[in-house]
Amino acid sequence: MSKRLKVLVHGTGFAGEGHAEAFRAAGAEIVGIVGRTPEVVKDVAAKLAIPYAGTDWAAALEACRPDVVSIATPGGAHYDPIKQAIAAGCHVFCDKPMTTTGATAVELAELAEKKGVKTAYAASFRYTPSVLHAKRLVAEGAIGEPTEIECISHFNLERDIPFGWSHRAEDGGGRLNNNFTHTLSIVTSIVGETILGLAGEVRDDLGKAPIVKGVHNFATRRNFIPENLDDPTLEWGESNVEWSYTVMGQIESELAKKPVSVLFKHGGLVPRFNEDHIVFYGTKGAIYLKGHYGSGQLYYYGENKDWEALPLPADIEAAMPDVSGETELCWHILAQDFIKDIQGEPVAPYPTFAEGSQYQQIIDQIRNDDPWTAPSALR
Repeated sequence: MSKRLKVLVHGTGFAGEGHAEAFRAAGAEIVGIVGRTPEVVKDVAAKLAIPYAGTDWAAALEACRPDVVSIATPGGAHYDPIKQAIAAGCHVFCDKPMTTTGATAVELAELAEKKGVKTAYAASFRYTPSVLHAKRLVAEGAIGEPTEIECISHFNLERDIPFGWSHRAEDGGGRLNNNFTHTLSIVTSIVGETILGLAGEVRDDLGKAPIVKGVHNFATRRNFIPENLDDPTLEWGESNVEWSYTVMGQIESELAKKPVSVLFKHGGLVPRFNEDHIVFYGTKGAIYLKGHYGSGQLYYYGENKDWEALPLPADIEAAMPDVSGETELCWHILAQDFIKDIQGEPVAPYPTFAEGSQYQQIIDQIRNDDPWTAPSALR
C-alpha cells in the first residue's frame, strides 16, 4: 500500500479550507496550514483539526516536511511559496491564476520540471458533471466535427464588493485570471489542448471599490458591503484590472479537419437577461450547457432538429464526490487524480503548470496587445 502523503496548505480562506478538505478526501494527511493572520490561521486549523498552524511559510516547510503543498492564496502571493516548495522537493497543487505574469509562471514550470516534481493547476471547472458529459458526447461524434464554440457569461457582480486582491493586477486579480482560465480549460478539455491563436480586448469598467477591514474569506466578501456608500469617512481603492473581456481563438482538434473557432465573452458588471452558457457547434449538431462554466443542464440538438434535455449518465453521476458546491467538487476530483498520479496510479491527463504557464502568457498578451484596426489604416 502506498504511504499516506502529507499535505501543507497555504491559505486560510475559502480556497484554503476547500483544498484541505479535498486532499483529506483523497486520502492524504493535512499536516499544516499557513496564513497571514495568526488568529485566523489558528482558528481555521482548529476548525479543520490540522495539527500545525503558522504564518511563516519557510518555517512550515521545514517543520512539516510535506510531500505535497497546496497553494490557495491570491495569485500575487504564489511565486515565492511555490519556488520554495519546489526547492524542497514538494509536489505542487496551485489554484489559478498560477502567478501574476507569464514570465514568472514559465520560470516555475521549468523549475518544477527540472526538480522532477509533479504539478497540478486548478483551472478545474472542466470536471463539472455536465462538462464531462459534453466531452463524452463530442468524442463519440454526437455533433460531428466541432466547428465553433461560444462561451458567454455575465456575473453581474456587485460594484461595491470591498476592495481587495481581485481589484489589483499585481495581486492576481482580474476576470481573465479568475474566469477566462476556467473557461479556456473547459474548451480545451473537450475539443483539444492545442491552442493555435488567441486575440482579445479587456475593459476595466469598475473604477473603484470601498475599503473595508475584516474581510478574510473571498466567499463571504459580499457580507461586508457598506450600508452607506455615501459615508464621507469611507475610503476607496482604485481598480487597475479588467472586469470584462472579449477573446477570440482557434483550437486545433483531432476531431475536426479545420481549427475550431471560439468566442469567450464575459461581462463582469452588467445584468444578464438569459442564462450564461457554453455551446459546442458541429457539422451534425450542437450541445448547449447552461451556466457560466457549463455546469447546468445539458441540451442536445441532433437529427430530430430540436433541443432536448439529456439526463446525466449514471456512471458520471456515480463518480461524483459527495460534496456541496461546484468549486469544491472540482477541487476534489483534481486532488484525487493528483494524489493517485503521485502514488504511481494511472490517471487521465489533468491541468499542470504547463497549462498554467501557457495561460498566464496568453493573459499577458491579451492585456498588452492592441487588436483593433483603425479605419484610417484601411484602403
